[in-house]
Amino acid sequence: ITGGGSGIGLALAQRFANAGSEVLISGRRKDVLEEAARQTEGLIPVVCDVSVESERVRLFEFVTSHYPALNMVVNNAGIQNRPPAITQPQDWTAHHLEIATNLEAPLHLSMLFAAFLKDQPKAAIINVTSGLAFVPIAAMPTYCAMKAALHSFTMSLREQLKGQVTVYEVAPPAVNTDLGGAGLHTFGVDLDEYADFAFGKLLEGDLEFGYQFSEAGRVGGAEERAKLFEAMNSRFRA
Repeated sequence: ITGGGSGIGLALAQRFANAGSEVLISGRRKDVLEEAARQTEGLIPVVCDVSVESERVRLFEFVTSHYPALNMVVNNAGIQNRPPAITQPQDWTAHHLEIATNLEAPLHLSMLFAAFLKDQPKAAIINVTSGLAFVPIAAMPTYCAMKAALHSFTMSLREQLKGQVTVYEVAPPAVNTDLGGAGLHTFGVDLDEYADFAFGKLLEGDLEFGYQFSEAGRVGGAEERAKLFEAMNSRFRA
């Protein structure tokens, strides 16, 4: 599970571990990963910055050589920036990091692991997108665009790997985590509430699902999405 040391990634890792799985959690911060592993039996920390191509390759090589029974990859790592208005000067480095983490990483890791996973029993790839893949916040265009692109890629990946690897898409709404910075998502769904829901849907075999707002955007038609877009962006501007 990438980004497995905190937030949704850690919450899912804990549920997989409590169900009896051995779970590798990766992330950039060694101390955070090690603390998570101390708190939950069955979690194994692996330091990796998935925004860097060479580190993704190293992660693949390490995991497949040391844990040959691996049968699931969860592409969860993500960052969310709050850039200035598009007419203002932009920090392209920050945008590029968002692109590398939120899109390049899950695409590349899926490509690296696909051939390995297809020979494993009950193999799966789980891509964590967002309700913002379906109804974006205009003030965060890069983040939303990467999640929309990952949704598209996940659909194609599922078709290509049909009968070999099961491909899931988890599309959370706003969840009370530190995504983007501490305190920015306190209005969101409780983390344990969401993780219990998402883990249950995965156990049921649902290939793509949202929750509350994100489910409304995922299944809604053009008119419903337009209403959600206006309501959400009005709130965000306020």
